[in-house]
Amino acid sequence: MELERTVLIAEMLAPDTGELTRTRIEVRVDPLTGHTSRILPNRGLMPPNDFDLEAFARENQPRCPFCPERIEQLTPRLPPAIDPDGRIVRGEAVLFPNLHAYSSHSCVSVYSPRLHYLPLGRITERLMADNLSAQVAYAKAVMAADPDSRWSSINANHMLPSGSSLFHPHLQGVTDPLPTTLQRMLADVPASRFEVYLEAERRSGERWLGSSGRVQWLVSFAPIAPAELRAFVFGVSSPAELDDDLTAELAQGLTRALNAYAELGYESFNLAIYGAPPGFAGYPLNLRIACRSNLKQPAYRSDSTFLERLHWEGAVDLAPEGVADRLRDRFAS
Repeated sequence: MELERTVLIAEMLAPDTGELTRTRIEVRVDPLTGHTSRILPNRGLMPPNDFDLEAFARENQPRCPFCPERIEQLTPRLPPAIDPDGRIVRGEAVLFPNLHAYSSHSCVSVYSPRLHYLPLGRITERLMADNLSAQVAYAKAVMAADPDSRWSSINANHMLPSGSSLFHPHLQGVTDPLPTTLQRMLADVPASRFEVYLEAERRSGERWLGSSGRVQWLVSFAPIAPAELRAFVFGVSSPAELDDDLTAELAQGLTRALNAYAELGYESFNLAIYGAPPGFAGYPLNLRIACRSNLKQPAYRSDSTFLERLHWEGAVDLAPEGVADRLRDRFAS
């Protein structure tokens, strides 16, 4: 497989000297979906965090519906057909319906009611595994109660720059009779192409991070968002097919990724674990996780512009190969 890229050169006269200057922009084609992404020179578009997140957490905590004093009264309960207890609990994780639903079956799961402030460096494999386990149980229960809803995803908007309306860290699950745009596009990829793509990245080594056994990790060749990582789980196509061991393995990789984001200076991220219907031939469960801009005072620049939202084309100044160099050691063992 040839990983396709085109180099564009922008020319301009420098405002201070009048000399001709050239800027190199690389347009890359994603080998699975065909979307394009633009890799820019490093311009400092993603400055590290210097915002006092802990103080901000204390300020908004008295109104938070996910904290221990309010979660029972202010969050809805699951219908008996999904769970007779109204909530799914795994360890400290608590799952309940999304009050502002995005689908026919839409849920929220908090890592822990007591953890209103959970910076990425403090996320543990246990917290992540329990939260993922609650989401897996939800997907299984929904599919048993509503056999037409077989497209499931596990997602996250972590901190306000990611699109979250609540500070308290949580995951969101969606299970529907219809796929999202990216689920549909990924489901249309020929089964053999996933393996061919991963083998090309293994041989290249530039963006390859490693395998934890059944989960393969790499940095996106054509990222939609900054510091974007991909993972592929062959042998299962849906979150509903994850067993305890595979859930723990996936949690291990996600925890390493989020702890690494913290070391890079970032605290906000988006996650999407793209499921297809259970047993979907040749489709590997796969995910995309990426950093978002940090909160800044008095103002900050969002990393989501017309290119990302309206053209569906990433424009990032964190080169994937540089991200891989900084994260590879975390995934080597």
